[in-house]
Amino acid sequence: MLACGFITAGAQGGETTMEFYNSPDAKKAGLPFSQAVRVGDVLYLSGALGNVPGKLELVPGGLEAETRQTMVNIGAVLKANELTFDDVFKCTVMLADMKEWAAFNKVYVTYFKPDHLPARSAFGAAGLALGARVELECWAHAGK
Repeated sequence: MLACGFITAGAQGGETTMEFYNSPDAKKAGLPFSQAVRVGDVLYLSGALGNVPGKLELVPGGLEAETRQTMVNIGAVLKANELTFDDVFKCTVMLADMKEWAAFNKVYVTYFKPDHLPARSAFGAAGLALGARVELECWAHAGK
C-alpha cells in the first residue's frame, strides 16, 4: 500500500480499522470523496469514470474509450492497494444509455477471467458526473 495515500481511522477494543485512499492525482483534483476505503477485508471503490487521471475531463472517443479508461483508473486504485481485478467480487454499473450495454460489456469482460466474473448490477442513470457515459463502482476482497 502507498502509505502517503491513506488516512487511517483507528480501532480500539476489537473495532475494525478503516483506511481511506486517494492517489496524488485524486488529491490534486480536490474531489470531496475518497477513491477507496478499506474496512476489514473489503476495499470499497468509489464510482470511477473514464477521466484523465488528476483531471476533471473525460478521455475522448465515446463509451468504449471511457470504459477502457474507467477500468485503467480502477486498476490503478487496486494496484495501489496491492490488489488486482482477480480480487474484485462485486461491481455496480451506471450507464447514461442502456442501449450501450453491449459496447460496455465488450470492454469490461476483457479485464476479468471468463470463469471469475464479479457479481454485478447495472442501471441507466441520467446526469453522470462530467457528462460521462459510464460510471463503475467495485468491491474487492482485501484479506490476503
